[in-house]
Amino acid sequence: MKTNIAKRIAFLSTYPPKECGLATFTEDLVNAIDENTETSSVQTCIMAMTKNEEYTDSRVAFHVNQEDRSSYKEAAAWANTHVDLVIIEHEYGIFGGTAGEYVIDFAKELQIPFIVTTHTVLLRPTSKQRSVLRELGKLSTKVVTMAESSIPVLKGSYDIAGRKIMFIPHGVPSMKMVSREQLKSYYPALKNKQIISSFGLISPAKGLEYGIQALAKVVKQYDDVIYLILGKTHPTVKEKMGEAYRQSLMDLAETLGVRDHVQFVDKYLTKEEVITYLQLSDMYLTPYLSAEQAVSGTLAYAMGYGRVIISTPYRYAQEMLGEGRGLLARFRDEDSLADCIRTVLGNPERKADMEIRTMAVGRTMTWENVASQYVELCLKTIDENRNSLTSDTQIPLVPLEKKMTFSFNKTSQVKGMKA
Repeated sequence: MKTNIAKRIAFLSTYPPKECGLATFTEDLVNAIDENTETSSVQTCIMAMTKNEEYTDSRVAFHVNQEDRSSYKEAAAWANTHVDLVIIEHEYGIFGGTAGEYVIDFAKELQIPFIVTTHTVLLRPTSKQRSVLRELGKLSTKVVTMAESSIPVLKGSYDIAGRKIMFIPHGVPSMKMVSREQLKSYYPALKNKQIISSFGLISPAKGLEYGIQALAKVVKQYDDVIYLILGKTHPTVKEKMGEAYRQSLMDLAETLGVRDHVQFVDKYLTKEEVITYLQLSDMYLTPYLSAEQAVSGTLAYAMGYGRVIISTPYRYAQEMLGEGRGLLARFRDEDSLADCIRTVLGNPERKADMEIRTMAVGRTMTWENVASQYVELCLKTIDENRNSLTSDTQIPLVPLEKKMTFSFNKTSQVKGMKA
């Protein structure tokens, strides 16, 4: 029997101030759920994966120490008595143990349903990577993928039952569109220029050197092109190699004689900054090196704002850029990228058509729409789980205004969940 009591949903994930795509994704999704008046039937909180992060957001209700295995079982004990359902935002790099295996301890201890959102579905995983995701899929109630192309992979390589798998797209912000030329006019160096942009945390896997090499070929014919490389170096990359990769990109631009055509913005961009740069761009470029990439949040954002996208043919790009919505270049091939850029610059009518096609799909991916799909899935999952339980097997939930009082080790913290 349905009631008006809000269902409590916890997200196990990284979270800001952690600077990573997964943290941003979770924050955007939770904000969209909380801000949507039609989803007031649920209440959200965060179980934040942490090393040394300090959290000030009141939605962070529990800290899970990434490398402390006991912390995962304590987290499950807390979830069992405080929430109705957990969504595990799964990425191999955020959980402890080999291939993130500690998250299995958490999943096995849960006595409430949980959903797994897969952010990386590898075509050629190691045996351990395969076993971790396979076990999560076996234990979960539902598995969400943000790429339809990942559905057969989850079924085949990871033995996850098809009835469990659901497609929900990556969300994109919904903000008022502003004239591209008007935005360019605010930046003297960009006024009357053709803008190519790439954004996100910078790492060698992004293949940005091929973008610079392609630019060097294009400017011989189109000298009004500017390439914006937006974002700070990925923290893991910076820890291992400092700013060597970024410096190599700057040196390459200098060597090729296009330093004046390449601008670096070395910072972790706010959502508003990302959207501004996207809206003033004529093309969005993702020259990634690996065909494995199942989802790209940056490409999803570019879709949401109707930009022409030029990309290497990784899985997500192939899925999103079909039916004339963008152009695919060969991997590690600056000539192929340059040909795509010239196609856009030399064919304004085709460019306009691609933008219309991209925008049509992008507008179905707003966070509001995505949040509604998650809420519907969560409520259905909770109701089905409760209907399958007898009254004497259900676990009583601790009221939201009360904190847990049992003992945790020093690496785990409990905070009151926002009512």
